[in-house]
Amino acid sequence: MSQIRKILGQRWPWLAAAGLVVGLYFAQFVRVSLQLPAPERPNGTAADIEKLSERDDVNVLFILVDTLRADRLSTYGYERPTAPFLDELAENGVVFGSHLAQSSWTKCSMASLWTGLYPVRSGVTRFEHVLSQDARMPAEVLAENGFLTAGLYRNGWVEGYFGFDQGFDVYTRPTSKAVDPSIRLANPTLKAGGTDEDAVLAAMEFFRIYGNERWFLYLHLMDVHEYLYDEDSAQFGTDYSSVYDNSVLRTNLVIRELYKYLEREGYLENTLIVITSDHGEAFGERGAEGHARGVYRETTEVPLIMSLPFKIPGGVVVDQPTQNVDVWPTILDLLGIDGLGEVDGKSQVPALLAAARNESIVGEGASFAHLDQNWGRRGANIANTVSVLEDGYRYMQVTTSDGSTKEELFNSRVDTAELTDLINDEAETTERLRSLAEGYLEQTPPWDVPDALEIDEIQLNQLRALGYSIP
Repeated sequence: MSQIRKILGQRWPWLAAAGLVVGLYFAQFVRVSLQLPAPERPNGTAADIEKLSERDDVNVLFILVDTLRADRLSTYGYERPTAPFLDELAENGVVFGSHLAQSSWTKCSMASLWTGLYPVRSGVTRFEHVLSQDARMPAEVLAENGFLTAGLYRNGWVEGYFGFDQGFDVYTRPTSKAVDPSIRLANPTLKAGGTDEDAVLAAMEFFRIYGNERWFLYLHLMDVHEYLYDEDSAQFGTDYSSVYDNSVLRTNLVIRELYKYLEREGYLENTLIVITSDHGEAFGERGAEGHARGVYRETTEVPLIMSLPFKIPGGVVVDQPTQNVDVWPTILDLLGIDGLGEVDGKSQVPALLAAARNESIVGEGASFAHLDQNWGRRGANIANTVSVLEDGYRYMQVTTSDGSTKEELFNSRVDTAELTDLINDEAETTERLRSLAEGYLEQTPPWDVPDALEIDEIQLNQLRALGYSIP
């Protein structure tokens, strides 16, 4: 195994780059019909879910679709068929029906997802922050348990120099091929080089070389963030919101092609596929568009879908609230692996098994999302915005431009869009959730916070290319 790791670490990026030349004949794969594949996996039950922890052959494919909000998928109630393949996975897999990202900005959110710690405890809330080497990362745990670990990312906020490469045998950007001129012409918002096709082609090459080993592969996709679409996915219109839906459909098709490859090569019966996002996107619900400005519902409610090594006909829906800090405790628990240490999240396997058996389970505790609104401004004062979710309520503590704080309170049970402020109507609930927010902000990381990274202009320009305004 050590020799394989040595070969993987030294040769894989070059082998993958060479393989991409051969693999370019796949480049037309996004021009496909909407016909869904017919997976030949066996059917499974709750007992089979429990037995996953006893198996030693289960691989993990972790797909992070940047900027994907949950309520833009039919699985989560959307009227447009933006992701028919993801819906198909959900109908034969596991859906977490109310899932929260810990921030609306990628770097902060991903630090929490990987560590299982809330932002104030991960220590990554500003653009120059670095994840501590003392952080215990899932890739480290999996590597110690015999997995080959590889990460292919297209978002500069998860660069290795920010500490996100810990535990990966290979952690790299996929080699970019030229974007078709028709795609670039139709996508004036496209800023970063390449498309998600590059990540999928590199993934296929990884499987070709190392597919017979036990592996963990992380794919960080960016086409939805870039609002990229093509002729096949231009189904819903040309306004801002519809272009986003077009890009979701295109990403759905790209993921489907990767799935078809896994099916064709016989990987599905021993692969756990997990699909989620780092944050959502606003479309003027509160007068603003985009993300990384607040932690309201539209920018923090994201999907979490799992496709198991077997089908669950009709699917399993976990209704109780979950969050991104729960994701890796849950995955590792499914695999029967310990090692993350003390985290703020918790395994949702008990809730998953209860749902698979049509039993009820009561979720406990509050969930938090957090954004320092001055995350991209050197030397600026901290401007924390925190949301606390508990029992259907969302309490917001928002730092305003003059440094003062305002509060808002929403009840999603009677106001799904969370647009009606109840702060003046429910004093007791407000007081309770305010206390939780203040307690949250008093917490500190479980390690010494590393020095801030001196980011050079080349690195800053790579981040600016994603569309972020960084001085």
